[in-house]
Amino acid sequence: MKMNILSCVFAAIVGLFSINTNAKGDDMTNKKNLVVYFSRAGEQYSVGNITKGNTKIVAEIIAEKTGADLFEVKLQNDNYPADYTSLTEVAQSEHNAKARPEIIGDVENFADYDNVFVGSPIWWSDMPMALYTFIEKHDWSNKTVIPFTTHEGSGLGSVPANLKTTTKANVLDGLATYGHDAQNNQDKVKESVGAWLTELGF
Repeated sequence: MKMNILSCVFAAIVGLFSINTNAKGDDMTNKKNLVVYFSRAGEQYSVGNITKGNTKIVAEIIAEKTGADLFEVKLQNDNYPADYTSLTEVAQSEHNAKARPEIIGDVENFADYDNVFVGSPIWWSDMPMALYTFIEKHDWSNKTVIPFTTHEGSGLGSVPANLKTTTKANVLDGLATYGHDAQNNQDKVKESVGAWLTELGF
């Protein structure tokens, strides 16, 4: 009898810890997920001219692993230069001006999502300003925000703190991926994304 009781207790403990939860103990299994991201092709630092943006690659991997819906933030008037140096100059100018470029389309059923992954390259330690245009259009109450970035040495930059300030939402630990890995070592990226999502409870 004692052994049966102990076995039941042990099984209950194992079951408890097998539930997919994040660091705050929230069950992430049955949540509705969205991946919102901004990405650029063209000339990029360390990877040359690319036809598919680094952040887009990571966004699609996250969506595949979580079953999330995807929304790419695109400019209404996309006159950003294709060459890297000129793009950084435009990005700095917009950042300094706190610009809010017009974007195309929207997520009409945004209120239905529980978790929103927000992905971006790092431009001057921050997200591109077009993502702020999207963020400020929506109510982030009761949502969990999960940042991810692509970079060549800046990591997550100020993105988590700025997302917390802008959305007032619960912001989980983010993932920073090197752009050269996104382009040239996608197996490594898939592995790191998978490990990160597991830690978060997905």
